[in-house]
Amino acid sequence: QLRYHRKRVMVSKSFTFDAAHHLHDYEGKCKNLHGHTYEVVFGISAIPASNGIAVDFGDIKQIWKSKIETYLDHRYLNETLPLMNTTAENMVVWIYEQMEQALKSDEYASFGARTEFVRLFETPTSYAEARREWMEE
Repeated sequence: QLRYHRKRVMVSKSFTFDAAHHLHDYEGKCKNLHGHTYEVVFGISAIPASNGIAVDFGDIKQIWKSKIETYLDHRYLNETLPLMNTTAENMVVWIYEQMEQALKSDEYASFGARTEFVRLFETPTSYAEARREWMEE
C-alpha cells in the first residue's frame, strides 16, 4: 500500500527571480527604475495518486520554468508583463493565473491539482498573496 489516504493535501515550492521595474502613479523611491530579487511561493493541492504523491515538485518546477519564469527573470517587468502597474499586488494575481491555467491544461489536468495560494516576496519582509478563495469571488 503506497497511498495512506485519499484526502487533498498541499505541497509548496518556491523560486527566486531577479527583475527590474518602476511604479506608475506613486510618489516614492519606487517610481524610479529599480530592481528586486523576488521570491515566489506556490501552494498546490491535489489528492495523492496511487503512489502517495499529490503533486510532483518536478512538475511545479517545469510549469514555473516553461510558462512563468521566462516573463519575469532578468526582465524589465513593465515591458514583459501585460499592461499593469507592476506592483506586487498586481503581479501575484498574474502569476496565480498563469499557474492555474497551466494546471488546467491538457498536460496537467489529469492530476486534479489546483493553485491554493501564491505568495510574492518583493523583499525578504514584504510580500503580496493571492488565494484561491479570493480569485474565485
